[in-house]
Amino acid sequence: MPVIEVVGLRKEYRKLRGGRTLAVAGLDLEVPEGGVFGFLGPNGSGKTTTIRCVLGLARATAGKTRLLGAEPARLHTVIRRVGSLVETPTFFPNFSGRRNLELLGAIDGVGRNTVERVLDRVGLGARGRDLFKTYSLGMKQRLGIGAALMKDPEVLILDEPANGLDPAGIKEVRELLRSLGQEGRTVFLSSHLLAEVQQICDHVAILSKGTCITSGPVDDVLTAGRQAEMIVRAKNSARAATVLEAAGFGVRAGTDDALHVTAERDDAERITRALAAKRIYLTELRPAEVNLETVFLGLTEGAETICPNCGNLVPSGHKFCTSCGAQIAEAVEP
Repeated sequence: MPVIEVVGLRKEYRKLRGGRTLAVAGLDLEVPEGGVFGFLGPNGSGKTTTIRCVLGLARATAGKTRLLGAEPARLHTVIRRVGSLVETPTFFPNFSGRRNLELLGAIDGVGRNTVERVLDRVGLGARGRDLFKTYSLGMKQRLGIGAALMKDPEVLILDEPANGLDPAGIKEVRELLRSLGQEGRTVFLSSHLLAEVQQICDHVAILSKGTCITSGPVDDVLTAGRQAEMIVRAKNSARAATVLEAAGFGVRAGTDDALHVTAERDDAERITRALAAKRIYLTELRPAEVNLETVFLGLTEGAETICPNCGNLVPSGHKFCTSCGAQIAEAVEP
């Protein structure tokens, strides 16, 4: 059974001046047990709305969500096994970070030893006595992650946990989340820091316009539909391209005289031999790297828009729905 399951989720919000905004449109999603799952999408794609529906903080217009097998009406049976951080954490400003966690612990029957351990784990052990209002944005965010860890949860649902952190803080959170996933917990991570997600996550799902456009193990998402390439550099790139094309390789020019050669890693020897036979000597030969940012932008750029009236997809740039004629406006995530 998936830890988080979303089936046909649809969420509409009423507008102040009438009409409705469609934030999530028929979303299907499965999050497997264990490891770190990245939940990605542009602003307004429905990430936070989906998380709120899964946690029972918002009621779905249609569809189903299950968390640890429990639907929203039964969330009280599993919620003690779940820790969450949704949007900006809120604490008592005139209490210390330690006292804020102690109050949360009292609600769930968690002792002070746990509070100290959690503060140390999120890097706030030395600042636990300081008032929350004196914390930087990054420290507040780390305290929010600490609050999510208080119940020693099986599942962590974190909405932009690295928001406001400096590079050192981002590194600390990266290592923390990776270690939590390696412990057997399931960490469900919404983030816009694509380079971090690629380093941390085992699986990812990418949203656009309220629907999931791809999901799966990170390596599968990075390589889906793409031919393997090798980066080749030589002093005479034009002649090198001619030689490699004659040897049966697909070649296209890149930046800085680099050649992108359609080839697997195992073809490196054949590339080297073909060029050396013509006395062309390599200055660089390596596999082309595909990063999550490139894949993300390629999948979400120019994506279709959801009609707020009928829910059908409309090609990007159309001002009126091609199905019902309603005026189109981009959905904005509340």
